[in-house]
Amino acid sequence: MIGYISDNLLLPILDFFYGLVPSYGLAIIALTVVIRLALFPLSAGSIRNARRMRIAQPVMQKRQAEIKSKYANNPQKQQEELGNLMKEFGSPLAGCLPLLVQMPILFALFATLRGSPFADVPYTLNLKVLPADQIAAVEPKPFNSASHSIFITETNHVPVIASLEGGSKLGVGESATVNLHTKDGDSFASVLKGIDNGDAFSPSWSVTKGEGVVSVDANGTIKALAPGDATVEAKIPGLAARSGFLFIKALGQVGFMTDGQVNWDIAILVAGFGASLFVSQILSGMGMPPNPQQSTANKITPVMITGMFLFFPLPAGVLLYMVVANIFQALQTFLLGREALPENLQQILDQQLAQQKLATAGGAPTSTDRLPFEPKGKK
Repeated sequence: MIGYISDNLLLPILDFFYGLVPSYGLAIIALTVVIRLALFPLSAGSIRNARRMRIAQPVMQKRQAEIKSKYANNPQKQQEELGNLMKEFGSPLAGCLPLLVQMPILFALFATLRGSPFADVPYTLNLKVLPADQIAAVEPKPFNSASHSIFITETNHVPVIASLEGGSKLGVGESATVNLHTKDGDSFASVLKGIDNGDAFSPSWSVTKGEGVVSVDANGTIKALAPGDATVEAKIPGLAARSGFLFIKALGQVGFMTDGQVNWDIAILVAGFGASLFVSQILSGMGMPPNPQQSTANKITPVMITGMFLFFPLPAGVLLYMVVANIFQALQTFLLGREALPENLQQILDQQLAQQKLATAGGAPTSTDRLPFEPKGKK
């Protein structure tokens, strides 16, 4: 599904925007905004639900405890009352469904920005070499890799698959050639013949594991040298992997440090991601009574995630998407935080803010400070 969404939805949108503004950086920003706008109804539901649950949670927890205590010996009545409570305030799990629905699109977007044209595309083949007297007993099973859309011009991309007809098991002394081809069966080499500077997209071959087990030449022919496990990688250059945008040196660049040198463009993108995440979390608590635990989480979470992305191998193009998406999320959170609440939740929020103000002033709550829906006999 992820590959289908990428090939049939995201890449055509990307082609369209590149046709309007011939800049892959701007195309990434435009693609991100379009996807976030399309997902706005789903993400808005999650933001609204989180806001409402944050207000209702103290009352819900108190009411749940009272219901379970009161109807401890009547499970049917207990479930009925808990169900009524959910109808009154909503379910804490209601915000999860929109997130689950949009996950395939977000994964597809992530996969699109990690592949061609923004990064070099690797095809990894895990091989097993057996002694010559054992390979005869192995039934050949053709191997086909996942399909990747490879950009051969700014707006022309073809799905390419890596195949081994005889499978991924070889006998010592045998040779096998990896076939890079389209879904229609045309060889990738034949596709490149009609393209200006097509040689620039020829794959590079390397043995990334088991150098003494196999060897591979520039044509993708693998020779089995000794029994063992090995990994061969074919890497097709990304058209825009080395293209810059604003302060970004290369959209396909990966890593905070390269050969001991700090990549400041990556550092700026990661810092921008952390700052935008922090702002989004602060805005999510706008108009709410202070919550020390939530406040601590809002400070620690962006730092932890930002620190992780300093060393997580993400291309600069993906980081650019993440920063833009976070800015969009922060704006969305700000706008939705100004929406009017249902009357019952607004009453609870007003009471919480009044109690917080009273506590800050050093006063003690009185019997009139009872939360809405709280039984009058208890405080």
